[in-house]
Amino acid sequence: MPDAEFRDLVTVKIVAFLREIGLEVRTAEIGAETVLPGIDVDHGAILIDESKLTYPGDLLHEAGHVAVTPAEKRKRLGGDVGKKASEEMMAIAWSYAAAVHLGLDLRILFHSGGYKGWSESLIENFTQRRYFGVPMLQWVGLTADEKRAKELSVPSYPRMIRWVLD
Repeated sequence: MPDAEFRDLVTVKIVAFLREIGLEVRTAEIGAETVLPGIDVDHGAILIDESKLTYPGDLLHEAGHVAVTPAEKRKRLGGDVGKKASEEMMAIAWSYAAAVHLGLDLRILFHSGGYKGWSESLIENFTQRRYFGVPMLQWVGLTADEKRAKELSVPSYPRMIRWVLD
């Protein structure tokens, strides 16, 4: 049965996944302008104002930023959480893995309203297995590329070893 907090079924599916992996997600009225419409981060919790949420796939992107932040820093996260290029690449790679895991159409994640006009390029690159951000996710122990996955006897990216950095 869908979560009564949200009407959109994609949002319901994403929120259930985020909570399942241990991220805090709450509904909120967001009055101020945010980086992604209808989404904010407060002390590591992902806040959602569904009335302002333009693209549900943005939840995965923002969750990627939260998930790849070490636990001791996560509780201090707020507002614009992706200021460094390395963090942005990790969040994109993480969100792609999450979209694949959830069986979402990549246009939900890499929608035409975001990614500074590079949505189609991102879809093409990731579907052609031209990944970026994976070495950083591997460095922190969240996933493994094909070579390292064989050495560790774990599935390779886009499958994840774990979803949240502790």
